[in-house]
Amino acid sequence: MHGVKLSREVKQELMRRVQRYFEEERGEQLGELGADQLVEFVLEELGPAIYNHALADARALVLEKAAQIEDELYSLEQHYRPSR
Repeated sequence: MHGVKLSREVKQELMRRVQRYFEEERGEQLGELGADQLVEFVLEELGPAIYNHALADARALVLEKAAQIEDELYSLEQHYRPSR
């Protein structure tokens, strides 16, 4: 997998959120370049772990749903008596 690619709009929104966090929580001003670099760092360094965790969650959900479908299919089976 290649790095996560975000649309320009999504990246800009994330940068605004990072800047707001720094202002509200740390009382620091973070410029556009700093916010961009932090977003890129998070995507590169933390992104793969978050992505893999999301895949594991999706995999577990699919397996759970497949098991439910299998149970439902077994419940549809018709029982018969073999002829003698």
